[in-house]
Amino acid sequence: MAGLEIPTWDPQTAMLIGAILLEAFVLYAGYGGLERLVGSYLIDLLVGGESSAQ
Repeated sequence: MAGLEIPTWDPQTAMLIGAILLEAFVLYAGYGGLERLVGSYLIDLLVGGESSAQ
């Protein structure tokens, strides 16, 4: 039947996909941690804090 073949994996392609997924996870976690560390400070710096929120 057409379309039911299982493609063979090239090891280089599998490593490239794995590297891309790992990079995406590291960036996601890294930016999330960075936002938790300096996010509120940066917003206060840019907006001006509670006094300008009125």
